[in-house]
Amino acid sequence: MAEAQPEPTQPAPGAPAPLGPLGGRPRLAGRAELLLALLPTVTVLLLLWLLKLLSNQQLLFASLASSAFLIYLDPGHRTNSVRTLAVSQLGAAVLGTALHAWLGPGYGAAAGGLVLTIALMVATDAMHPPAVATALNFAFRAGTGEGNLLLFGLAVGLVAVLVLLQRGSAWLLARVVRP
Repeated sequence: MAEAQPEPTQPAPGAPAPLGPLGGRPRLAGRAELLLALLPTVTVLLLLWLLKLLSNQQLLFASLASSAFLIYLDPGHRTNSVRTLAVSQLGAAVLGTALHAWLGPGYGAAAGGLVLTIALMVATDAMHPPAVATALNFAFRAGTGEGNLLLFGLAVGLVAVLVLLQRGSAWLLARVVRP
């Protein structure tokens, strides 16, 4: 005999809003969710434009694009704090560059950058997964004119500003627009 399936229930009045993508912050109404996604999109486009003007480091900034959309997903999560972003991304860039200088471009430098970046993130409690890609990119490409740490640091600063804007926007949209 088949068991009867329970009927779907509606959330109780006053219950929290359904969780957003991957269980992060509460999901907003469609238009508000698109408005929130606009900030990381504009930030990444701005980064690409600056890259075109100032250098040829397209691959190095792929991890920052990932960071921008991870911030959109849940701006209040500790993975997306300014401290975590700065420590992990800048640490990964420095480690990748140092290993590139010491071992040359290749898998040894990349493997060392990967392991040391993970160790740095664990030791400093600054887990930001896109930073692993940063270490790999700098380890492979730092000596080819594409390892400008200063420019990368400026770009990390721009993404850090995005963290603050996303948090403020999410807070404001959650109060103005109801799902």
